[in-house]
Amino acid sequence: MVSRVIPVEVFDLVIFGGTGDLARRKILPGLYRRFLAGQLPEGMRIIGAARTDFDDAGYRSFVNDAICEFVKPSKHDKERIKEFVENIHYLAVDAMGESGWTELAALMRPGVIRAFYFSVAPRLFGPLAERLHEYEIADADSRIVVEKPFGRDLETAKALNGVLAESFDEHQIYRIDHYLGKETVQNLMAVRFGNVLFEPLWNSQYVDHIQITVAESVGVGGRGSYYDKSGAIRDMVQNHLMQLLCLIAMEPPSDFEPDAVRDEKLKVIRALDPVDQADIVRGQYRGDDDVASYLEDAENEDSTTESFIAMKLGISNWRWKGTPIYLRTGKRLRDRTSEIAVVFKDPPHSIFGPQEGRRGNVLVIRLQPNEGMNLRVTIKEPGPGGMRLIEVPLDMSFAEALADGDDIPDAYERLIMDVMRGNQTLFMRGDEVEAAWAWTDPIIEAWEKARTKPVPYDAGSSGPDDSLMLLHRDGRRWREIKA
Repeated sequence: MVSRVIPVEVFDLVIFGGTGDLARRKILPGLYRRFLAGQLPEGMRIIGAARTDFDDAGYRSFVNDAICEFVKPSKHDKERIKEFVENIHYLAVDAMGESGWTELAALMRPGVIRAFYFSVAPRLFGPLAERLHEYEIADADSRIVVEKPFGRDLETAKALNGVLAESFDEHQIYRIDHYLGKETVQNLMAVRFGNVLFEPLWNSQYVDHIQITVAESVGVGGRGSYYDKSGAIRDMVQNHLMQLLCLIAMEPPSDFEPDAVRDEKLKVIRALDPVDQADIVRGQYRGDDDVASYLEDAENEDSTTESFIAMKLGISNWRWKGTPIYLRTGKRLRDRTSEIAVVFKDPPHSIFGPQEGRRGNVLVIRLQPNEGMNLRVTIKEPGPGGMRLIEVPLDMSFAEALADGDDIPDAYERLIMDVMRGNQTLFMRGDEVEAAWAWTDPIIEAWEKARTKPVPYDAGSSGPDDSLMLLHRDGRRWREIKA
């Protein structure tokens, strides 16, 4: 789907929080896989920075262990791992203090592109940005990568954007949402804008409704204290699901360039209708003999935070007016699955009878597991006995359809490579983040004012029964949650 290959220049990547869980599980193993693929530029350095008391040798051992744990064994080449870690360095740096900053400044090479990955808590974004500027470590060509959450409401998002803007221009800031790095999400754009087949049908005249589901089988676990302050709407809807919705609903951009794409996504967010509280279902999972309840995981028996949310929303523009879009996401559901389903309308007239004619086409984009796409079409059932119609899938699983499908790069790998190339297409712009919060805040304020409590649902289910009614009252139903 990439419109042109952008070369990667000699690069220094500094990972703040370089000993943290994200660095260990995703960033460092991902960089190693890109190294094996020959995509890292010669002379690139990776510099870990954290408060942990490591030297270069200790950190290289840490990286080696992370690769052995999170990269599949077939990629464990001792000589290649040794070659990779030789380009890795470490500095103990205090994000809130002055320790380590002079040493980091001295380590920087002139004339080399620098990127700084903020794999830390959001409260440290500001201090890190200020010190990079104060110690003249970052220059006009530098880039910073920041992880969600980008604030917890419109006010804090504006404040965070303001703090970053004091030291960096917008074109230097890469707000990362790993969902946008998934192969299927990017292929969604290729399917929409690279084929004439779908675009004439991609509107309210032919689409009955759209479902976006991000279901997780695990609970909040060790994230209980953090999650209890955010809930499903802040943790998932405002960012991940919002971005998927934008890619589904956006108008064709003028070209595949960062601001052209992000301008169209912003238009979708600004066209979203306010959501009535009657069109929202909030839930909280119960425990059983095998799993803890949400209240136990959050260690807050009075919590009114939702671990599940489903909602019906609309978009007021010419393309989508009148087409309902249903979102749902939750913890402790039946299976781990993420998908977008575009459900087309039934044929306007069936020559096979009214029942046989009720077989609308569905395009399903699977994000996880088994990334791929599935288009449900109607055919005649083979054999004698009349015109009996059945539904069959035209299925494309990337692992099966592509020669290297079993080695599809992780989302973080792709996005980090885009940072190196200076390509912001798959990263959120500041005004996108603020527009998403401007839509989300009134929803949260309404239920906080009403003091509504989430409805309980069983662990391992599809969520609260009330969420089923959200579609049943419209004569529709959710797709089954299954991997």
